[in-house]
Amino acid sequence: MSLLLIAIGAAIGAPARYLTDRAVQTRHDSVFPWGTLTVNVVGSFVLGLFAAAAAGDVVGPRVLAGVGTGFCGALVDSAVSASPTPTPASASAASNSIQAPVRTAKPR
Repeated sequence: MSLLLIAIGAAIGAPARYLTDRAVQTRHDSVFPWGTLTVNVVGSFVLGLFAAAAAGDVVGPRVLAGVGTGFCGALVDSAVSASPTPTPASASAASNSIQAPVRTAKPR
């Protein structure tokens, strides 16, 4: 039963992430991912509310599984995959620009 609740929560959370991300991002004319930030903050807040409610025996473990793992997991985790993925050329260029030259001591 918990697996079904997780799947239902994820089926609601993933489209909610996409729609929220697009709605927020279209309102901002900047490169900063405001939609991703909003989705992550809201998902973390909802997860915190339900975790606290479960700790106080207000909601059961099945509800926490559906909302926490399913809905919030899909809401927040999918936000990461919505960001642009660097190409291998840009990834290697970025890593080369970050690495400092390492000097090794010559053996005596």
